[in-house]
Amino acid sequence: MRISVSSDMDEPVARLLVTELRDRGHEVLTHGALRAGDDPQWAACSSAAARDVADGTSAMAVVCCWTGTGASIAANKVPGVRAALCTDAYTADGARRWNDANVLALSLRLTSEPVLKEILDAWFAGEASEDAEDRGNVARIEQLDDGRAMP
Repeated sequence: MRISVSSDMDEPVARLLVTELRDRGHEVLTHGALRAGDDPQWAACSSAAARDVADGTSAMAVVCCWTGTGASIAANKVPGVRAALCTDAYTADGARRWNDANVLALSLRLTSEPVLKEILDAWFAGEASEDAEDRGNVARIEQLDDGRAMP
């Protein structure tokens, strides 16, 4: 699977993320501080990775900044993206299951190597729920992307 990864800082956890994804057999497209000459600002690189998902260049993305908050906000401004800030495996599983999240946001400050691997395990094991209520909520988010008011 092709996955876009962005980080506003060239931190050890960001480099580990890229290595871990490649070791799991994924093709990785980098943005921000992980790509020479790219804009490292969190708003720019996170939205670039999110646009890769929205336009089909990548199946998913992982966006990183110091807290993960700015990266998730920027990614969620891209129509078609459902980014979730995850600090643990339970949240990552729920984001995939109940929210059909397609962008994972991570904190460079809080994410250790063992936690990163647990989050990635849960993220990739998770699948979108087929429950009518869960699908309905995702459909409402898609209406917001289209500029339609939610009923």
